[in-house]
Amino acid sequence: MLTSSRGISLILALAISALVAAFLSLVPDSNWSVLLVAGGLSFSVSYLLITITLEFLVFREIGQIYSLLEKIQKKDLSEINDKSIRSSLSPLRKINTVINSYAIARQKEIETLQKNAEFRREFIADISHELKTPIFATQGYIHTLLDGAIDDKQVRMKFLKRAAKSLDSLDVLVKDLLTLNQMESGVIKFNFTDFDLKDLIQEVIDQLEHKASKRDVVIKLEFDPEKSHITHADRQKIYRVCQNLIFNAVKYNHDGGEVKVTLKSQKNTIQVDIKDNGQGIPPEDLKRIFERFYRVEKSRSKERGGTGLGLAIVKHILEGHKSKISVSSTVGKGSIFSFSLPLEKEKKPIEKTPVFENK
Repeated sequence: MLTSSRGISLILALAISALVAAFLSLVPDSNWSVLLVAGGLSFSVSYLLITITLEFLVFREIGQIYSLLEKIQKKDLSEINDKSIRSSLSPLRKINTVINSYAIARQKEIETLQKNAEFRREFIADISHELKTPIFATQGYIHTLLDGAIDDKQVRMKFLKRAAKSLDSLDVLVKDLLTLNQMESGVIKFNFTDFDLKDLIQEVIDQLEHKASKRDVVIKLEFDPEKSHITHADRQKIYRVCQNLIFNAVKYNHDGGEVKVTLKSQKNTIQVDIKDNGQGIPPEDLKRIFERFYRVEKSRSKERGGTGLGLAIVKHILEGHKSKISVSSTVGKGSIFSFSLPLEKEKKPIEKTPVFENK
């Protein structure tokens, strides 16, 4: 009772009323009725004010602090937020704010550690699976040759070619992993130059035309010939971005499909849209397609090849150009991948004014 706000308020109110009555008793004209009324009023007012002060400005804050400390001890930080920080009016607000901020920081740290741990588990599982396929395939071909098939010239050449193909796939996977790691760590530097984005995309189309023709896929490039398409970027890396996106549009299209690459020169940017009319991407997969090794259809993607790192590399290259890759897709109708680069204004030659000499 004595340690509660009401007990403390009662003791302090009695002391205040006794002091008031004692002072009034020194007044010559005071009597017992005046002392009783003054003592009662001072007691009531003091009790209410002290109770409100202690309850709402001290004990409640201390209770919140204890509650926060218990949650931190139990590692239950899910209900902690900034509301209690803003609504606190107590003199203990600074302590409560510091503890609350610490608890929120701890919550974010725990969530980050949990996400990193989950990412590491998924990454190790994914990379183990990706490495296992070409290694096991190569082992199978080599051991078959060592078991006696090497004497058959026809079988020997066929198995050696398949083993070499598996090792080439492994080499591409390792190179993509190194590239991605170097980009994330900032080791790879960008070499920015001015170049015509239209010409670059035409080079990519010319390179992929042979693969597209095997499945009767048509690649079209649409642009306004009267507008400029000069940009300032790393040509080699933007070539890789366009190559990856157009190749995916061909690979995941249906036989006889169409890939349309559109260039739109705007005020200060050039927007590139790569549209296909293939199988499309389900909504639940759209947010994850730029993650490492993430595949929408693992079985079909495995048959069609690829390391599963292409879109992750595309994302990092464009982030290095302060741009973003966006995608919209409808299942059964196709997908559109879009990104933009700065439009470099054409520099007009300076006309020299003829100088006339006075003779």
